[in-house]
Amino acid sequence: MARAFRVPRFRVPARLPDFRVPRLPDRNEPDVFEEMTLAEHLEELKRRLIRMGLAIVGGLIIGFLFAQPLLRIIAENVNSGEGLDVRNPTDNLTVVFKVALYIAIAITSPVLLYQVIAFLAPGLTNREKRIVYISLPFVALLFIAGASYSFFFAIPRALQFLSNFAGDIFQEGADAQETVNFYLTIMVGLGLSFQLPLVMFLLAKINIVSAVKMRKWRRYSYLMIIVVAAIITPTTDPINLALVALPLVILYEIGIILARVLVRGETTRGPVPTEA
Repeated sequence: MARAFRVPRFRVPARLPDFRVPRLPDRNEPDVFEEMTLAEHLEELKRRLIRMGLAIVGGLIIGFLFAQPLLRIIAENVNSGEGLDVRNPTDNLTVVFKVALYIAIAITSPVLLYQVIAFLAPGLTNREKRIVYISLPFVALLFIAGASYSFFFAIPRALQFLSNFAGDIFQEGADAQETVNFYLTIMVGLGLSFQLPLVMFLLAKINIVSAVKMRKWRRYSYLMIIVVAAIITPTTDPINLALVALPLVILYEIGIILARVLVRGETTRGPVPTEA
């Protein structure tokens, strides 16, 4: 006798995850560290991952709106009048989806970072929570600033140098996958590098490194900036290296100013005197 086919039932959650703006904890409130079981940790992790997934899906809608206009700009920058070359029939969809996904991650980065921090928040003090929550919007702004600088300024000049280098020997044919990876590598690299002043401010705020030490380490920091710029820069000429290194040097000086002005009175980590 044949068995009856049962249609699976899908339960709709009672309520959708909320994306409320986190409340900054009061400095005067005592620190409360929540104790959770392993099952509660896993349930909390599942909720955070669902919210991150929903945020990325919403960001993808915006990403698809901007993906093709950005790809047209890329094709113009690489002097590809007939468009970017593709090798496989699926490359068109793959490249557009990759660009849209990176756009979605960039614009939803505050939400994604907040979900990560919120999962770790039960182990943070009120002071640490305030510092982290206040920093989240600046993480996204600095990343977008670095990615925009590379997209509209640094990369076009690097491509101009590369297209003119031995141009009478090589015939340029811009592959879509390689060109997009070239753009994304530099944009992500500069986007992360532009976090430098925020990282310096946080290090000073939590009393790990003071502005005085940052000034003393300026010479070595500049050397590290040049090394990082050489890794990010796709060319070997000093002009494009300077286009990447110079903003990082300026951001380093801004980080010193922030550490000195906004963290006034803070000292490097040391023993905390206790009252008798």
